[in-house]
Amino acid sequence: MIHDWLIGLFSKDMGVDLGTANTLVCVTGRDEIISEPSVVAVKKGTNKVLMNGEAVGNRAKEMGEKAPPSIQVIRPLKDGVIADFDITEAMLRYFIRKVHNRHRLFNPRVVIAIPSGITPVEKRAVFNSAQRAGARKVFLIEEPKAAGIGAGLPITEPVGSMIVDIGGGTTEVAVMSLGGVVNAVSIRVAGDEMDLAIIEYCKRKFSLDIGHRSAERVKLEVGSAYPLDVELRTIVKGRDLATGLPRAQELGSEDVREALEGPIEAMCEAILQTLDQTPPELAADLVDLGITLTGGGALLRGLDKVIDERTHLSVVIADDPLGCVARGTREVLLHLDRMKSVLESGDDEY
Repeated sequence: MIHDWLIGLFSKDMGVDLGTANTLVCVTGRDEIISEPSVVAVKKGTNKVLMNGEAVGNRAKEMGEKAPPSIQVIRPLKDGVIADFDITEAMLRYFIRKVHNRHRLFNPRVVIAIPSGITPVEKRAVFNSAQRAGARKVFLIEEPKAAGIGAGLPITEPVGSMIVDIGGGTTEVAVMSLGGVVNAVSIRVAGDEMDLAIIEYCKRKFSLDIGHRSAERVKLEVGSAYPLDVELRTIVKGRDLATGLPRAQELGSEDVREALEGPIEAMCEAILQTLDQTPPELAADLVDLGITLTGGGALLRGLDKVIDERTHLSVVIADDPLGCVARGTREVLLHLDRMKSVLESGDDEY
């Protein structure tokens, strides 16, 4: 019998943050993180991925909102869970092929981060998709645990750690101790909802219809959750709802802050709900350790200050918040025997 450690000499194991907006992949033995949009371009009416299966990620996103009717650009995950099984499988196969070339003798073991609030059926869908895509073994881990490990929090120790992971489709709020999630709230309000809020704000205030990519750019360039010392300005372009003609409009960070009030309030309520349900001894630990923010949403200017004011706890943005979940999955792979207790499931459970 060939043991996993021997197979590992001829294989590259992968940790995957399978996100609604972006998929991040860490590979054992490498420091860098591969990050591409969770987007696939297919021939309309089929599941055939264009460009010999390579129209995935960055290549597919370039086609988004500009493709002819014969091409569909699909995001196969919605709110952190699989909405299209076949396309998700094709996307995973692309990433496995990208980092695990055909010269390898054995397929990789894969650890995939999943939202804490998904159902057993949804977990099974992720597991099956990864297996069919070419994974030798599949393990699942809840996103808050992976984010906590990637951020360097002591989640396996008898002390309370709190993580707020704001991705594209979901915001995961969790208090963890001894390798388990003690209390968690998962809401389907995150980066995508912020983009939609900016789109709706532009329609309502400026009678301007803008695309999702433009809204995301505005959020990144001038978005804020808290008043800035120097407010920022940018130009957004779209279609005038009154005339139907293309038009440009100046937007300020004050505008975006007003647009994002709803999603930010929903996130704060999820954090407060989690704190309210946390046992007192663990809540006491949080007075010293505070709250750690991870995920792309953690980069929104001033969000840490808003949460600080609402919770009266110190709020820290993790180093490289975008890569925390992916780095956490790789850390689990590197110490799989020692960290199996943090896994949600594995091959032996299916």
